[in-house]
Amino acid sequence: MTRIVNAPSLANCDLLTLASDVEQLVDGGVDLVHVDVMDGHYVPNLCFPVSAVADLTRRHPEVRVDAHLMVDDPGAYVERLAAAGAHYVSFHADSTRFVRRTLAAYQAAGMKAGVAINPSHPVDIIEPYMKDLDYVVLMTVEPGFAGQRFLAGSLERLEQLDDLRTRSGADFEIEIDGGIDHEYGAECVRRGATILVTGIYAVFQQPDGIAPAVRRFDAAMAAAAAVRADADEARRVARR
Repeated sequence: MTRIVNAPSLANCDLLTLASDVEQLVDGGVDLVHVDVMDGHYVPNLCFPVSAVADLTRRHPEVRVDAHLMVDDPGAYVERLAAAGAHYVSFHADSTRFVRRTLAAYQAAGMKAGVAINPSHPVDIIEPYMKDLDYVVLMTVEPGFAGQRFLAGSLERLEQLDDLRTRSGADFEIEIDGGIDHEYGAECVRRGATILVTGIYAVFQQPDGIAPAVRRFDAAMAAAAAVRADADEARRVARR
């Protein structure tokens, strides 16, 4: 059965307790954290600098970093993110005219590379370079601000993306970013997502604390993954 990865977004932390929050995430079993890097141009906001990635990997070498670039020139960050120790890097499909070149540059530097699809873009925007992708980030909120609600129609878009992946023979992972709670997380897993970016609705600001919330969410997503695995096996049997 495919493991579902919970990638909490540090944009949802209180900056005054960030170090403690990360410790609690690790205690809960998190091994991938999502770090938003914004330039104030692609989106009208700023978030973490690249140095935050370096700080994380230095203090927590057991944790992988998923860097989400919301910037105008994603190709300009390759060397800095490689030096900082990023493991996954995604950038928006419309942020560069040279998607394949940028993907290849990150992969050559030892990172997994993906693109993010905005809610206003068709999922088949990735069709020309599908087989170059390690993963796709399907945005289920508008990029740039934490704490938004999961957008209507996103589950149908996920189904379209999963179908596109199957028909093309590509093997990229699907990451969901925005508004994930237990209900939407499980629905996304049942539709083919394997990485879920979580925030205030699933992990942070929970009454029993961060670590218990992580464990509870992970258990619920494992149950959803079992449902997906059973459905996949039923489809395989039907095709024989």
